[in-house]
Amino acid sequence: MRKLDPGKLVIATHNKGKLEEFRALLEPHGYSVKSAGDFGLTEPAETESTFIGNARIKAHYAAKATGLPALADDSGLCVDALDGAPGVYTADWAETPAGRDWTLAMTKVQTALDDRAAPEPRTARFCATMVLAWPDGEDMIFEGHVTGRLVWPVRGALGHGYDPMFQPDGESLTFAEMDPARKNEISHRAVAFNKFAAAILGSDR
Repeated sequence: MRKLDPGKLVIATHNKGKLEEFRALLEPHGYSVKSAGDFGLTEPAETESTFIGNARIKAHYAAKATGLPALADDSGLCVDALDGAPGVYTADWAETPAGRDWTLAMTKVQTALDDRAAPEPRTARFCATMVLAWPDGEDMIFEGHVTGRLVWPVRGALGHGYDPMFQPDGESLTFAEMDPARKNEISHRAVAFNKFAAAILGSDR
């Protein structure tokens, strides 16, 4: 299996919160992490209907444009009572003319659940798909998820996205209330990353 030598790695994202999570996970392995935004890249259109498809678009775009290996993540919140929505459209629910408004997105989820009179607990899962792409076109896929329930009113000021309304199974805190180090141990992205680390970095963490 192809390995990834320590060095520069492009994270195919413009999301600062996501970049910091990746930096915390990768720098201990000897990688200098830069974002697609650091290279002045635009964000490619995410035209696929799956997490894998959209992650592939971002990873290959960044790898081809920079000539470096690129790691992309497509992730989202899948709410059981909403038939898996917002899913791959997780970020779209936050879009406004002035940029992304995650409070608005969480309110949309809560309103949709109320409209359906969804019973408690309102279960959901965070899903993450990572794609590592090389400039020569090869790629590898790693998936992870974490289950939990949604809370309202939201709680916590840490994290990003829908973290303030998501309480993982077995935990008393939402992702936004947790110390970032704890979140990075149990998150959907951590599950996918651990698979990536075992396969690509030779780590069994």
